[in-house]
Amino acid sequence: MTEMAQLRETVEKMHGGTATLAQTVPVRETFEGRAVWEGVVHVFDLAEHPSATRAYAWSSPIEGSTKRRFFAVLHTDRIKSPLEAVRAAIVAEHRAKALR
Repeated sequence: MTEMAQLRETVEKMHGGTATLAQTVPVRETFEGRAVWEGVVHVFDLAEHPSATRAYAWSSPIEGSTKRRFFAVLHTDRIKSPLEAVRAAIVAEHRAKALR
């Protein structure tokens, strides 16, 4: 399965609806002058979803592994761009680590 197919499947499994690729966007998130995340976010149009018409998806390598982790974030009033989706995922990941 290609990464694109895996991203589409991730969006559909996590959030429901039917995802169709709309575009890909390069994203670079920095904090205090250094890159925190850099990669490509795939923007999907989302049909048959109760509240969202768009979703953002990407993958990142898992530290110490050859596997990748897949992310899918819905477009909402608070998350309106690929960059904001990446930021939201980074914040959520840091909060989860702090709770462990």
